[in-house]
Amino acid sequence: MNDTISRYSPYAYALLRIVVGLLFAMHGSQKLLGFPGDKPAVELASLIGVAGIIELVGGLLSMVGLLTRIAAFLCSGTMAVAYFMAHAGNGPLPILNGGEPAVIYCFVFRLVPELGPDAKIWLSC
Repeated sequence: MNDTISRYSPYAYALLRIVVGLLFAMHGSQKLLGFPGDKPAVELASLIGVAGIIELVGGLLSMVGLLTRIAAFLCSGTMAVAYFMAHAGNGPLPILNGGEPAVIYCFVFRLVPELGPDAKIWLSC
């Protein structure tokens, strides 16, 4: 069992990085381009516009594995700031204040700089 986990863990990690990077990039494209969805694009020179740039570019870089550590670190920080600026004032629990996606993105992207783009994860069960 442990050999199977060891053999497939790099693929599972790559899939996690690709899916999370794509979803994060979609948040950025939604802010910057209004796509997907029907919300209008935000102004680039605003705080939300800068967050959208980091989300779009950082998500794509993390997804494809280019400058992964730097991009993921910036994405993690962006989500920490987003949580404290937009959600924490509505209560301390992310499940109740709407900040759950920001917390999840923050911690997943904080893991990526430690593991790198092509981590060999060895799990012991």
